[in-house]
Amino acid sequence: MGTGHYFWALFYFASLCSASLANNAKINFREKEKKVLDQILGAGKYDARIRPSGINGTDGPAIVRINLFVRSIMTISDIKMEYSVQLTFREQWTDERLKFDDIQGRLKYLTLTEANRVWMPDLFFSNEKEGHFHNIIMPNVYIRIFPNGSVLYSIRISLTLACPMNLKLYPLDRQICSLRMASYGWTTNDLVFLWKEGDPVQVVKNLHLPRFTLEKFLTDYCNSKTNTGEYSCLKVDLLFKREFSYYLIQIYIPCCMLVIVSWVSFWLDQGAVPARVSLGVTTLLTMATQTSGINASLPPVSYTKAIDVWTGVCLTFVFGALLEFALVNYASRSGLNKPNRAADMHKENLKKKRRDLEQASLDAASDLLDTDSNATFAMKPLVRHPGDPMAMEKLRQCEVHMQPPKRPNCCKTWLSKFPTSWLDIQCSRSKRIDVISRITFPLVFALFNLVYWSTYLFREEEDE
Repeated sequence: MGTGHYFWALFYFASLCSASLANNAKINFREKEKKVLDQILGAGKYDARIRPSGINGTDGPAIVRINLFVRSIMTISDIKMEYSVQLTFREQWTDERLKFDDIQGRLKYLTLTEANRVWMPDLFFSNEKEGHFHNIIMPNVYIRIFPNGSVLYSIRISLTLACPMNLKLYPLDRQICSLRMASYGWTTNDLVFLWKEGDPVQVVKNLHLPRFTLEKFLTDYCNSKTNTGEYSCLKVDLLFKREFSYYLIQIYIPCCMLVIVSWVSFWLDQGAVPARVSLGVTTLLTMATQTSGINASLPPVSYTKAIDVWTGVCLTFVFGALLEFALVNYASRSGLNKPNRAADMHKENLKKKRRDLEQASLDAASDLLDTDSNATFAMKPLVRHPGDPMAMEKLRQCEVHMQPPKRPNCCKTWLSKFPTSWLDIQCSRSKRIDVISRITFPLVFALFNLVYWSTYLFREEEDE
């Protein structure tokens, strides 16, 4: 019995010791990380000024793989030709000097927050205007060192980048904004940037932009050569399509309405001078204000934009309606002050001829009827005697009177309301100008719309 008790006591003591060792191991596990960091990054063991070796420890260039996560795109400015983006930027490379023992897989990676303790690629954004890091609540940056010496650097940054735009098709345009990353000091003999395999660029879902839509993005290489050597470069092309519905409601429809309102002047009486003048001047000033507001939101470029063509033609139509009233007013006033005697004489001659023709018709009708003493009527036989000119003339007049009436022509009846002879009085001429303008202005404006939309929509499809 004594031997058995001794055995169980020894077994219990061994169990307590093993549990104690296990607890100590769990408690001191992070202490092991500190020892590993001191071991690989200690003084005299690692120099952050020296770049890592190439693939498989060769003397080739260090390979750095890049990937991005676009968190948001804040603004796209047409005036400054720039855009602001917030992204998570990641670099990954291998530094064999940072290899360590992972303690049988229990130590997956080491985490650092001080980038100056390891070698970093000298990458910069070549088209950057402004940029800043995020330090709330702590700096949004970390470095992970894996057991095989692989280093992952991740940071959240906000950038304002230049985006040269071609506004010839504005607002039916598409813009390509690039994000360029290059090495500042290391040439391709020492450092090469590559896109990470698989999915190098990711964009947050439900990306919202006020006036644009991100259609797609493309990754490419843009190595540059200077007199100091060739430098590695990467770029991302973001293709933005401008939302046309905003401009249709804010610009195109109001301009069409102003042009149509200016045509109301053609339907007003030519004597309503205050109404026609105020209508023309008001629409002209409104159209000019609309044009200046559009140009204020765009950069002063040297070429003609699609919106310039539209506003210019609309302004021309409104101005033309005002000039049309000036022409009508001049025509009516010149007719009242300077009567045309030749026109009056011509009218008197026409009236005299008309009276003579009516009298001749009455005489021909009376000759066809003969009354006797008994007040009975007898029809003279319409016998054609050769060589009798009077009989031939009477027969021709009878045939004219016996012809069936012609059907009236609607267009001729409507146009007959307005004199067409150049010898008419000037007041009728001014009315004729208004009638022609009522038809000409809408037809020309409709033709312009057909040519405008066909041209620019076709060019947009070509660019796409």
